[in-house]
Amino acid sequence: MKITIVAGARPNFMKIAPIMRAIDNAREQGKEISYRLIYAGQSTDTSLDPSLFSDLNMKEPDAYLEIGFENLTERAGGIMMAFEKELKENPTNIVLVVDDLTSTMACAIVAKKQNIKVAHLVAGTRSFDMSMPKELNRMITDGLSDYLFTAGMGANRNLNQTGTENEQIFLVGNILMDTLRYNRNRFIRPKTFDILGLKENNYILLTINRHALLENKENFKKIIERLISASNGTPIIAPLHNYVREAISELNISAPNLHILPPQPYLSFGYFTSKAKAIVTDSGNVAEEATFLGVPCITLNSYVEHPETCTIGTNELVGEDAEQLGLAIEKVMRGEWKEGGLPERWDGRTADRIVQILLQQA
Repeated sequence: MKITIVAGARPNFMKIAPIMRAIDNAREQGKEISYRLIYAGQSTDTSLDPSLFSDLNMKEPDAYLEIGFENLTERAGGIMMAFEKELKENPTNIVLVVDDLTSTMACAIVAKKQNIKVAHLVAGTRSFDMSMPKELNRMITDGLSDYLFTAGMGANRNLNQTGTENEQIFLVGNILMDTLRYNRNRFIRPKTFDILGLKENNYILLTINRHALLENKENFKKIIERLISASNGTPIIAPLHNYVREAISELNISAPNLHILPPQPYLSFGYFTSKAKAIVTDSGNVAEEATFLGVPCITLNSYVEHPETCTIGTNELVGEDAEQLGLAIEKVMRGEWKEGGLPERWDGRTADRIVQILLQQA
């Protein structure tokens, strides 16, 4: 069995690395299975820092589609043309796509047109907001996929409601937990930790990525100011991309406990995450990692891809409401945050289940 695995952005690699290890293990046990890793973006993509692949203990992509259009329609078209060529030159039995990116949808379409089976990793997530491009990507990819690998029962219900056959749906758990479990003892204590004199479980980790959150500058300023006031002097560690750093700089906010850092390598960021008193984020992936690590998490969004992080785990949604954020931080400071637990099959064995299913279905 030949599997072509497609990554469309940096976060995809955290979910792909365990699959690659599971395939390598199956092959060592005599199974006829192999993979080819494709990156839809460019080989010059600066988000793929040199440490990424060594941190994740995985090899670099076998090929890059070299697509870098900003316009989503142009990007989809470019990916489809390049991926069609890739599949003709390197035949495969299954195309495995991840999450809900433009590349996810585009490569699923190309695979089905060539009568190749499609496996969707992290299937069934929904925001129920059709104005979001990612929602369309999810629905189209799920509709085309032969194997839908889900992280929780909420995703299964979403798929059932669209008429998806149960035989196509596989509750395998959250693949991010595989990566966390594998790397938890490999986390690297950043030098910044000692330079700033940080203490474990005595700082707030802040991550922001969504452009929509930054566009309302007045509200964004309220969010940062309320976070600072509620922290009551507790250090706020914020590893941020340049565009977010610039947005905060424009707010003209000065606080001695707000420490803005450049983006961190995976193993260093993992250390910051695991040792935080609390995490404030707009990232679903970070909220999922917080649940696994048992760290209180406050998400600046009105929905989450995996509701289990809220119903079972350590996560709470506060939308883009500065006051709700402040109240949540104050609750953490009082030691009143819920304990949380691990959702079903978030046990670090998701990749093994996926590979076993694919081998059984072949």
